[in-house]
Amino acid sequence: MSETPELSETAVVSFPMLSKPRANRVVLVESRQALAAAVLELAGGSGPFAVDAERASGFKYSQRAYLVQVHRRGQSIFLIDPIAVIADSSALLTASSEENSDSPFSELAKVLSTAPWILHAASQDIPCLSELGLVAPELFDTELGSRIAGLARVGLGAVTEHFLGLRLAKEHSAVDWSTRPLHEDWLTYAALDVDVLHELWDALAIDLDSQGKSIWAEAEFAAVLNAAPKPPKIDRWRGVSGLSDVKDQRGLAIARSLWEARERLAAKLDVSPGRLIPDSSISGLAKTPVASRPELASSRSFVGRASRTYLDTWWLALHEGLNIRDLPPLRITNIGIPNHRIWANRFPEANARLQLLKPALLFIAEQHKLPAENLLTPDYLRQLAWQPPNEIDEVAVAAFLLSVGARQWQVELIARALAEALVAEVVASAEESN
Repeated sequence: MSETPELSETAVVSFPMLSKPRANRVVLVESRQALAAAVLELAGGSGPFAVDAERASGFKYSQRAYLVQVHRRGQSIFLIDPIAVIADSSALLTASSEENSDSPFSELAKVLSTAPWILHAASQDIPCLSELGLVAPELFDTELGSRIAGLARVGLGAVTEHFLGLRLAKEHSAVDWSTRPLHEDWLTYAALDVDVLHELWDALAIDLDSQGKSIWAEAEFAAVLNAAPKPPKIDRWRGVSGLSDVKDQRGLAIARSLWEARERLAAKLDVSPGRLIPDSSISGLAKTPVASRPELASSRSFVGRASRTYLDTWWLALHEGLNIRDLPPLRITNIGIPNHRIWANRFPEANARLQLLKPALLFIAEQHKLPAENLLTPDYLRQLAWQPPNEIDEVAVAAFLLSVGARQWQVELIARALAEALVAEVVASAEESN
């Protein structure tokens, strides 16, 4: 693997640039045989695994991993290409004519299940790693831990600068990782992401312990690891940008039909939907539909890389939206509590409670150098404001917060202050009514 060129002498930096991995070896794993050798080396080591994954977000429809980085202290950095390994495994299976349903990553999964993982922003990578059967038994998240430690900037580059005094070369963060062959400078970038994680674990663990926040961090790491998948959003097509200007049901039907056609095509081609036609093309037709295929073909506002290549697809979807009888409602019925942005006008009592709870929470967050959203999930605070316990005291508020998903350490810090804020709101309301 070639080394990334050093910065010129005239470059102004505040920290030394780490532009190449410091591990003894960086190994690109592209076959089942190479993966077996990697597993053997990893199994012979000790301590936690530094893990990362690269996806092709913004380029592909799927969120699969196109590269998995694994490193154990004192060992090689392994850059595992799951696409190549799966293809190699399929070829071997075909050649041998044997039936074997085992995942090519089953042995790797067994080894990785023997020690904690270190990841940065773990919630982003856990789903695609789980698709490969790779599941962490325990987690240390350097991004989340840095939030709890009170760092203002928590990107991997910023955290590495803060704790290690090193700058990471991060110029390849938004590349298309589905590209094959992978560029060598991309692989260098990928290796750097795990090369620093063990040292970050060491430094951050000391910082958290010195602040008395280790137990808090452990609870948050466990919550990330055990989080249930989010339920799919209802009517996701309503998230098309520009659709708020569409005021009639027929226009919404057109938008829905075009969005669904784009989703089907994007899934089939494994291409990010917005790279086929942008949201503006959908909302534009929803607001000002054309009446024929030739009009659609000549429309200057209907754009996108696939706007003409798949013109039949878009015309059929538009025609369906123009003629379908099952029109969507202008607004969907809220599931759960209403959006807090409308509380001031429509639910003033709930809004008054929320406005008293927010500063109470923020005060405690600032005391402990925590982002307010890490002290308590904003939705939990809104649920408390929307329907507080009948009897308002610290015990009742604590029980409510635990029931909606707050962690014990959070409740211990905030229950009393939030109960006092709710009592103050009750008193203020009573005084106003008198």
